[in-house]
Amino acid sequence: MTGGAMDRLPAAAVAAATEAEAAEEQDPLAADLPVPQVNEQRDLDPGRMQMLQGNPLLLPHSLQELLAKDTVQVALVPERKGLFLKHVEYEVSSQRFGASVSRRYNDFVVFHDLLLQKFPYRMVPALPPKKMLGADREFIEARRRALKRFINLVARHPPFSEDVVLKLFLSFSGPDVQSKLKESAQCMGDEFTNCKLATRAKDFLPADIQTQFAVSRELIRNVYNSFYKLRDRAERIASRAIDNAADLLIFGKELSALGSDTTPLPSWAALHSSTWGSLKQALKGLSVEFALLADKAAQQGKKEENDVVEKLNLFLDLLQSYKDLCERHEKGVLHKHQRALHKYSLMRRQMSAAVHGQQPEAVQQLESRIVEMSKVWDDLKPKLHCLFAGPNST
Repeated sequence: MTGGAMDRLPAAAVAAATEAEAAEEQDPLAADLPVPQVNEQRDLDPGRMQMLQGNPLLLPHSLQELLAKDTVQVALVPERKGLFLKHVEYEVSSQRFGASVSRRYNDFVVFHDLLLQKFPYRMVPALPPKKMLGADREFIEARRRALKRFINLVARHPPFSEDVVLKLFLSFSGPDVQSKLKESAQCMGDEFTNCKLATRAKDFLPADIQTQFAVSRELIRNVYNSFYKLRDRAERIASRAIDNAADLLIFGKELSALGSDTTPLPSWAALHSSTWGSLKQALKGLSVEFALLADKAAQQGKKEENDVVEKLNLFLDLLQSYKDLCERHEKGVLHKHQRALHKYSLMRRQMSAAVHGQQPEAVQQLESRIVEMSKVWDDLKPKLHCLFAGPNST
């Protein structure tokens, strides 16, 4: 899902470059962080991706292992009325943590914002849009499905799945989960601040990274557009199957109504009452067959909706997260970290210059102050010894 669908695309190299040393986009501290960059992927085993020694680009998980990390269900909770408006709650159940918690859409928003702050160079899935007023059942169901796709993508993402923010979101059942999430993210910085590879990120960067990045973006854009059209047609096919089921059911009900009609026959038709009776029995039998056909058509429509449309939506969400990652790069996260790295290098050179005597006056002043402090300490030492010495001290 997040690990196997796009492992052969050139785009993955760029994504992994930012994934391996992730930096921060929106946190004010991001301006003082260096930039993570990595090399392209090579020689991947189609059955299982193996991590090469010292190579942070390759994901050491198969698709099956990623899918097995967790399965999260998102179900609608019966509507509750707020002070002014009704609000929707979701029951979020995690198989991995064995927990079931209640969450609102705004809780998902806070959780998503924290992921972007901590992992600005990773493919963070997008949330479905919020509708302020007039949210009908169709919109609420579509958003529930989108939230389920979002949380499963996050729960199966290797770095996200080990983060404390995810654990809190899926298992914390106390009040005010939003404050708890924000508190857990304080004073921790983004992923890149604790990354040991940050200082040698350029060692993993191929010379033609900009070309690869441009090619991968174009490839992802084309793939996204094609799958968007496929998803659109799959939705229409599933919708037609469900509509067909409804039509078959109505057709069967009308046949059943005709077969159950008890209106007495007029006198001129009494001689043919047996024929009418046989016809009504046949209509009833047909109504049963149409009911079975309607049930099968409905099951087929639901299967197409759940097994085809949802999987296409899941893949589109994954592609969209890559597109969003590229946009975050263009908006300046990369440049912020480059400026921070340059500033850090200047500071180190200035400090080195001072230590190696390239600023002799400052060094002499510091040495003279140290000598003066030593003399003051020698004068105070006897007095302090008399003041603090105990009866058994030597």
